[in-house]
Amino acid sequence: MKHDEWSRRQLFRRSALVGAAVLGGPVLLSACSSTSSGDALQAAQSAKKIKIGIANESPYGYTDQSGKVTGEAPEVARAVFKNLGIDDVEASAVSFDQLIPALNAKQYDAVAAGMNITAARCGQAAFSIPDYSALTALLVPKGNPQQVRTFADIAAKKVQVAVLSAAVEKGYATSAGVAESQIQTLDSQDNMLRAVTDGRVYCAALTDISLKDVLKKNPGAAAEVTPGFDPVENGQPVVSAGGFVFRKADKPLLDAFNAELKKLHDSGDWTRIVTPFGFTAANLPKPDVTTEKLCAA
Repeated sequence: MKHDEWSRRQLFRRSALVGAAVLGGPVLLSACSSTSSGDALQAAQSAKKIKIGIANESPYGYTDQSGKVTGEAPEVARAVFKNLGIDDVEASAVSFDQLIPALNAKQYDAVAAGMNITAARCGQAAFSIPDYSALTALLVPKGNPQQVRTFADIAAKKVQVAVLSAAVEKGYATSAGVAESQIQTLDSQDNMLRAVTDGRVYCAALTDISLKDVLKKNPGAAAEVTPGFDPVENGQPVVSAGGFVFRKADKPLLDAFNAELKKLHDSGDWTRIVTPFGFTAANLPKPDVTTEKLCAA
């Protein structure tokens, strides 16, 4: 695959787009404005409009080549908010590590970016019930000549691995004994793919859903995705589950969102919405995977 093909696929960049977009509409290149200082749910229902944050990470939440904001999380959020009487959903794209700070700065009222629920993040904001669960995987050269399939393999074989900035995979790697000198932090899925195919790293770590999506959009790349696995921390497998994020003060909005999200999960509508983005019913979190447990882990 030629590099100019990659350069035409810049929709994956986390920080390339700073602006707002209406779901289903074109990108709006206006500055972010603060949300209401009062009850976020009441304000959104009154205005029939709400703002969300995304990080331009496919297939979780991104702007496609037509300028439409789409992806698993924005489309699910759109369905939930519609059931709450909120028809207009605007999206602001920021870098992944700025999603929660911008939320707390009231640039938008929710994060819809497939963000993993972790104890550290739970200290900064409030998470919805788990929206999906995903396995971790590695992007490796075709044939996987080093036979690397887990973080423990990366540590043992001392190969280089790429991770995304502010993503959970770096922590998984270091917990498995991967040295800091083996880890390269990159800013996009596109750059991770290029680093693997150029030989600057041996592999790249991300969810299996994300990596399969990258290869689907770059079919000529000389790479493959390993079977998914649960990372191990402190001798225990880590269940990765993502959700939507709200300010801690906005409990009425969070509670209303959770109620409608659960209805989507239980009815099967969620599966219909997310299937185009590579998710299946198998990605629904198991009943024992709760926000409380993930925040306490």
